[in-house]
Amino acid sequence: MVSKGGGAGLAEAQTRLGFSYSKGLGVEKDDIQAITWYRKAAEQGFAGAQANLGVMYENGRGVPQDAAQAAAWYRKAADQGLAEAQANLGSLYFTGRGVPQDDAQAASWFRKAAEQGFAGGQHNLGVMYENGRGVPQDAAQAAAWYRKAADQGYALAQANLGFLYSTGRGVPQDDAQAAAWWRKAAEQGNAEAQRNLGIVCLSGRGVPQDDVQAASWFRKAAEQGHPLAQGILGALYANGRGVPQDLAEAVAWYRKAAEQGDATAQANLGLMYANGRGVPQDLAEAVAWYRKAAEQGLAEAQSIVGDAYYSGRGVAQDFVEALKWRLSLLLGRRGSSDTQREMERRARSEDDPRTDRRSRGTGPGVDGSIREAEEIARDFGPTLLDSNDGSIPAQSAHLSASPGR
Repeated sequence: MVSKGGGAGLAEAQTRLGFSYSKGLGVEKDDIQAITWYRKAAEQGFAGAQANLGVMYENGRGVPQDAAQAAAWYRKAADQGLAEAQANLGSLYFTGRGVPQDDAQAASWFRKAAEQGFAGGQHNLGVMYENGRGVPQDAAQAAAWYRKAADQGYALAQANLGFLYSTGRGVPQDDAQAAAWWRKAAEQGNAEAQRNLGIVCLSGRGVPQDDVQAASWFRKAAEQGHPLAQGILGALYANGRGVPQDLAEAVAWYRKAAEQGDATAQANLGLMYANGRGVPQDLAEAVAWYRKAAEQGLAEAQSIVGDAYYSGRGVAQDFVEALKWRLSLLLGRRGSSDTQREMERRARSEDDPRTDRRSRGTGPGVDGSIREAEEIARDFGPTLLDSNDGSIPAQSAHLSASPGR
């Protein structure tokens, strides 16, 4: 029962009615009516209604989207101690929406929510510790806060705790524990955990090696639009690993990943066009996809594009373009050689939460995607808590929150 902020009689009933209109429970869904009743209760100081009004403003439901108004209403509820509002206000400070961007303020509000046992706040505080944002970087503290949220069933915290176990940051390195936490998150539908569980099933790290199980988990993530999982699933179809070989299916999954900008999938799709596997042979289309991968710095694709311009296969012969791509390749390799140790250190330290943590693998060949897939990785986005569709019913203080805004 939300009782913080007083007005627990009429205001609570008004909040219940607003929630019913917001969700379409027993009445026709009507965001404008929801706003009307939330506002009546919020103006009486009822914390749950204030937080819900913040959600509506943040998401532009029934009112013009207005992050500043969202922050103002979240603050009213947060100042009364409502954990969900504290976590949502922290998220606005983290992203600088409606308030000045301020990691210290974000961490402070996340801590207030976390210390009340709110899983979203615990997870978010863990993120801040993992990345040293607003607090000193401390992987052990990150793991401790992730665990508190993970033990409550919070999927993203489970996925992140699995990643710490896979890398031995803040906890002893333990592939079996990594797989166990990823499985918990994957079974709740977390796409990144599904992809990582596919990776460990493919490689046999922490679980028995099982191509069929790997393909099953990659498919779950791929069907949610995860580009790396889509590319790996394409490679499995191309090679008949865990699924019957089906070149047309391989092409379809490569294309989904390639259209989202995955460089390896772009190169693999180019390879399929070059060899007429799963699609009619089309050298021009092959070079077009190789070029997309090359422009992202994929060395093997740069080499192929340079060769194509030199020979005039799939493109008009152009020695200047050929030289340009060969120089790009040469400079890239030289830079890679000069900075390899630093790059490896950065990959291990996970300095940037948005880094695409994949080995570049063995090249644009179909098998390259599979070998690449065996590297444990997490493509972690910076948004922490989503209040979308997260209204608080008067009888419950829990937002329906999910990661990624």
